[in-house]
Amino acid sequence: MPTPPHIHPVFDRLLGRTDKEALLGQRGLCVWMTGLSGSGKSTIAIALERMLHDRGRYCVVLDGDNVRTGINRNLGFSAADRTENIRRIAEVARLFVQNGTIVICCFVSPTIAIREQAKAIIGAADLVEVFVDTPLEECERRDVKGLYAKARAGEVKDFTGISAPFEAPSAPDVRLATAGRSEAETASELFQYVLPRASRN
Repeated sequence: MPTPPHIHPVFDRLLGRTDKEALLGQRGLCVWMTGLSGSGKSTIAIALERMLHDRGRYCVVLDGDNVRTGINRNLGFSAADRTENIRRIAEVARLFVQNGTIVICCFVSPTIAIREQAKAIIGAADLVEVFVDTPLEECERRDVKGLYAKARAGEVKDFTGISAPFEAPSAPDVRLATAGRSEAETASELFQYVLPRASRN
């Protein structure tokens, strides 16, 4: 959609990304975590945020459930609403990245197309795609929200992994295989990858 003629952005008059990154002593970056519900995305993100914070890095976590209680609370789970959900999140993440923040995004984002949309908005150079690779059986075993049981019973429609597909990334920047590993191990692996990429040269 083109920008209406009465809209006049002031981005060109604001302090630039370089100024913000210099102030924070880091590089803006989006860590986009995708995986099935219950795969461990949020838990790993919380641990990663603490690790980065302890190293003096400024982070923001955008989590699926949190976002749907606020900016995206008017959206459902139809294909169109899922696409709009990710579009809004990507736009918010881009604003943070452009202001020098490390943004950790935790969203099922189940299709290649929807993740490519996010990458196009945020910028491929500023996005680290992370696949939290947890077997469906393990996600169902955890089922902390009771969603898989409801999906199996037909009470939840279009549920990813049960009645809606999940298209795993074929070449993510980081593949976190969680089976048989602790959350601390997987978070540490991701931390080791992210830290140098969020550092200023």
